[in-house]
Order: sequence, then structure tokens, then C-alpha cells
Amino acid sequence: MNKVILITGISSGFGRVSAGILAEAGHRVYGTVRNIESQAGSVNVVKMDLTDLPSIAEAVKNIYEKEGRIDVLINNAGMHTGGSVETLPEEYIRLQMETNFYGMVHLTKQLLPVMRRQGGGTIINFSSIGGLIGLPFQAFYSASKFAIEGFSEALRMEVNRFKIKVVVVNPGDFCTSNSANRRKFLAPSSAEDPYHDHFHETLAVIEKDEAGGWKPEILARKILKIVESKNPRQRYIIGSFDQKLAVVVKKILPESMFRRILEDHYRIK
Repeated sequence: MNKVILITGISSGFGRVSAGILAEAGHRVYGTVRNIESQAGSVNVVKMDLTDLPSIAEAVKNIYEKEGRIDVLINNAGMHTGGSVETLPEEYIRLQMETNFYGMVHLTKQLLPVMRRQGGGTIINFSSIGGLIGLPFQAFYSASKFAIEGFSEALRMEVNRFKIKVVVVNPGDFCTSNSANRRKFLAPSSAEDPYHDHFHETLAVIEKDEAGGWKPEILARKILKIVESKNPRQRYIIGSFDQKLAVVVKKILPESMFRRILEDHYRIK
């Protein structure tokens, strides 16, 4: 059965590709953007800003009035912030958490009454490998994704009796616009920032990993399978063998040993 799907953040990356593939499969797809500049083919474009609560409520209201139901919510929208914990400006930190976590929470809260009344639904929350492993110089990005992990785990138990499924997706490195769109705080020199040189070295590794990552179509096709599955798993880790192995190894090795592996990879001296 074709489903009514609301997916956030379709202006680029995972969101844009996933929305297109879901629509091509025959689903009624509503994709959110902060600024409507053009149409997106068979995807219905909806204006929504996750940091603007009235815009969230208005978007959900309009979709529900038009369709009479919303079967799937895909909380994809997010942002990346790069910089050290000590030097990252407060406004960067707030925007990171308000976009990746608080906005997602408010949108989910708007959808829960709809899904309860219609007898069920599916919520797909985008976390990250960085939601399972803390990443250096991306502390607040990881913090926002760790928060999604705990939120989803608790929510799943609360809504299970209403036949609402909660799925967490943990992508690894994908070649999207993350590197270009990452909001970075770069001090002019090491004389002004004690983390300057380390951040530059680590950022080069991060961006190289992203540039060599999988195409977003791979993840989009997996999202389609999750949407169309009668009994989706609670979690899908989607990434290279090495990235999946890192998640497993973290559970096995002593924390200090795993930390040294990460420090070596990210050139933390």
C-alpha cells in the first residue's frame, strides 16, 4: 500500500535522494525545506524550519488536512558543526542541538497524536555512527546524535502499544554535501587557538573519509525497504565494513584501547 510520508531536509544529501526514490516507488512524499525555491518533481515541497516551532505545527496541520493521515515520519534533517569544545561559540552549539535534536523532538510530538488516532505508523530517526562513537572536534554533533539514540530507545517503549514503530538509522561516511555545509569554527592561527593544528589535521581526515564515502542512493534504497517493511528492525547501521566493525570493536575492547585507535585514525597526538 502506498504511504503518506513526511521527510525533513530534502534540499540536499540523503533527504533529496531519499524523497525522490520514495516518490518514484509510488508513495505520497512531503519533503521539508527552510526556503522554497523550486519544486522537486513528484515530491510535495513543504516549508518548515526545525528551529521555528510554529512552522512545524503549520506544516503537519496542512499535510494532515490534505491527506487525512501520515504513515511515516523520517527525521532526516540535520547539520554538522566542527570545532573544539573549548573554543566553539555558544551560538554554534545551540543551533546544533536545536536543529538535530530539539526540532526533531517537536516534530515527533506533533506526529504522535496523528499516528495514535490512525492506529499506527513508523518513525525513522537519523542518528549516525557518530551517535554511537564520540568523534573528536565534532563533540556537539555526536552529542546531538547520542541524544537521538536515548530518545528513540525510550520512545519505542512508550508508543509500542499504539502500533507505532521507531527505527534508528546510523549512516557511516557518505559522499554528500556534509563537508561543504559543515559549520566550522576556525581560529586564524595556533597562537590564538591551542587546538588549531589538531583541528586542521583531524578535519582533513574527516573530509577525506566523507569524500570517499558511499553514494547517498545506497542509503535511500535502504530507507525505501524500511518504509515498505511490515516489521522493520529497530536499528540499521549503514556503512562500510570498517565502520560497522568499529561499532562492534567499541563494545569489546577496553575504552582506553579503543580511544587510542580513534586518536590514531584522527591524528590526535
